[in-house]
Amino acid sequence: MKIIPLKEGNFSASRTKDFTLLTHENFDTVKGIKMSVQPFLIMTENDYILLDAGIGWKNADGKTVLTELLERENIRPEHITKLLLSHLHKDHIDGSIQKTDHGFIPTFPNAEIYIQKRELAFAMENKGNPSFDFDTLEKLISLPNIVWMDEDQGKITDEISFEVVGGHTPFMQVFWIRENDETVFYGADDLPQASYLKYHLAYKSDFDGRKAMELRLEWQKKAAEEQWKILLYHDLDKAVIQI
Repeated sequence: MKIIPLKEGNFSASRTKDFTLLTHENFDTVKGIKMSVQPFLIMTENDYILLDAGIGWKNADGKTVLTELLERENIRPEHITKLLLSHLHKDHIDGSIQKTDHGFIPTFPNAEIYIQKRELAFAMENKGNPSFDFDTLEKLISLPNIVWMDEDQGKITDEISFEVVGGHTPFMQVFWIRENDETVFYGADDLPQASYLKYHLAYKSDFDGRKAMELRLEWQKKAAEEQWKILLYHDLDKAVIQI
């Protein structure tokens, strides 16, 4: 497998979930929770797999950063075969849709997009929650290439498995990709930063912080035993770690 981090940048997220790009000039002055936004491309023999879609950030020239990062690797959005969404918060889905003069189009037109049905139901029951971008979400779920998931765990392909674990959101799902005796694990926002393995805390920002903490302890043990490569979506400095 080839693992390519697609870091849109480091950001500060306000209480109302407005994201500000962090720079050397404003890093110490902007208030809010500091985090990276970092989807991952996993290239296997059979698929180009995108793990979450980022926030759709644009650079100073108005070009989508995620697309630009892919092009640096000689990969076009059309090459992506699968987009696996852990949950539906705006910083994980907004990069899946692009606005054009003729309306909204999918950023990855040939990708099957995997969405957990119960996660969508939870989002729709929380219309006032600023963590969700309902304009993008409604466009996303209207696309023809959605694969609706409703099982607690299973396999998408021989290489890709998933489990609905909850924690950060009630029905957040995590993914394992296995090929040639190598295992990549994506714990999304239950394990977003390396520090979450150092300090065993239940975070109030999670729907069920205690559940997320217990999952991390379980994953940490298995990751050490089986030598997983752990992908960190929100770590300011790191992308992939191995215990």
